[in-house]
Amino acid sequence: MRILYYNWVDYLDDEARGGGVSVYQKNVMAGLAGREGVETGFLAAGLTYDLPPGRAPRWERMRHGPKEDRDRRYDLVNSGTLAPAHHSFGDPSQISHPATEAAFCDMVAATGPWDVVHFNNLEGVPANVMAALKARFPETRIVVALHNYYPVCPQVNLWQRESRHCDDFLGGAACTGCLLHQPSARLVRAAHGVAYRLKRVGVRPGTRAFDLLFTNAMRAGQRASRLVGALRRRLRRAAPPPRIEGPSERVEAVPREAAAEGPGNAFAARRAEMVALLNTHADRVLGVSERVSRIAADHGVDPARIRTSYIGTREAAKFAATAPRGPLPPEGRPLHLAYLGYMRRDKGFFFLLDALDAMDADLARRLHLTVAARTGPAEAMARMRATGARLGGLTHHDGYTHAGLDTLLADVDAGLVPVLWEDNLPQVAIEMHARHIPLLTSDRGGARELANCPDMVFRAGDAESFAERIAALLEGRIDMDAYWAGARAPTSMEAHLDQLLEIYAGRD
Repeated sequence: MRILYYNWVDYLDDEARGGGVSVYQKNVMAGLAGREGVETGFLAAGLTYDLPPGRAPRWERMRHGPKEDRDRRYDLVNSGTLAPAHHSFGDPSQISHPATEAAFCDMVAATGPWDVVHFNNLEGVPANVMAALKARFPETRIVVALHNYYPVCPQVNLWQRESRHCDDFLGGAACTGCLLHQPSARLVRAAHGVAYRLKRVGVRPGTRAFDLLFTNAMRAGQRASRLVGALRRRLRRAAPPPRIEGPSERVEAVPREAAAEGPGNAFAARRAEMVALLNTHADRVLGVSERVSRIAADHGVDPARIRTSYIGTREAAKFAATAPRGPLPPEGRPLHLAYLGYMRRDKGFFFLLDALDAMDADLARRLHLTVAARTGPAEAMARMRATGARLGGLTHHDGYTHAGLDTLLADVDAGLVPVLWEDNLPQVAIEMHARHIPLLTSDRGGARELANCPDMVFRAGDAESFAERIAALLEGRIDMDAYWAGARAPTSMEAHLDQLLEIYAGRD
């Protein structure tokens, strides 16, 4: 069986873009490499561009980054759809761009036949590429995994204006003002083009040479762009007004029937078209948690096509090698809680600080909080320290590595996953759960499915609900034996790959 995987960023990307999906993709490629009768390839798109921008889409073998797996890593250059999603937010190319679709199909034809094309994301290519593939290769199965909500949300995470969960997109109108900032697509393509040139000659991101050359090239390009813009404006002012002969003709920006639907009609059409393409051309749509599968179905994806597939993790081995933590609450010391990940609003970090600030002082003093997240802006760090002064202890780690997790979590009693968005299935939740650390989670996203214990779930964004669950932990009102009796063992990579191969063969 031959399987082609797609994601917008190379899983061996020098800049480590793509987060947990890139880690997952790397593990899948490594895991299937040892399977008899299985061959894999990988294609990325939306980040690699020629200079000057505007050239036709094409594909090539990966010409930059690590030399590992060069025989099975490919690049779609000059995609009409920029990645990640916010760089092409609202652009019609997210649905259709015939030249990009043709380049993708040409790559499949030249390197195939492929039994399966598995999209771990649709960012970076037009969604209509699924229709193009089915038209040219009708026997190829198409699998789409939902690691985020891109098909129904151009912001990808149903998170409105970086501040709140998006319960209703108001027929698309809520999408029109969702992004706080959208960079110029022209400048983004130019930046990608400069980076591509540097990487092709061996100057890799993260090096002093790359940073210096990239910065200088972009400054020069911006100066040139400003000069060209000024010259064009001067020429327009000097040119005589155009002569208009005959009756003028009014051109509608959008069809009248679409305009009548309101300012978000294009976003409403985008969602409808994305869902229709999935329902027509995807053989399977994979939700990485039951919550993701339910959200997909609620937004119109055909339930008959949806399968829940918990991603495999190498952390699964820790579950058999560890035992549940000691009795809670602990005797003679504060309850040790851990927050891993990012100092971001959608991840619930600032909600957590707010909730701890609002908590009864006697309760707060019985807590020790460990935060393992990259150092944030000065105001965020000051805010965290101020909150820490109310607690029985505060420890901050400037990020963490997988190799150091056992040490970092050695004395932790419970993990915190206070997400405000429908986080599909946070990797940090799996990492703590696999070490038999119980999780106190919000009621959004898939993390709560690891334990299936309502007593360890609070209402997202509700400080009072959070404090009540903390009190229940401190008072010993939560049955930890029952918690672990109902917990789901993490899925191993081997078990996950077995399931994927069943799906690929159509035996699921």
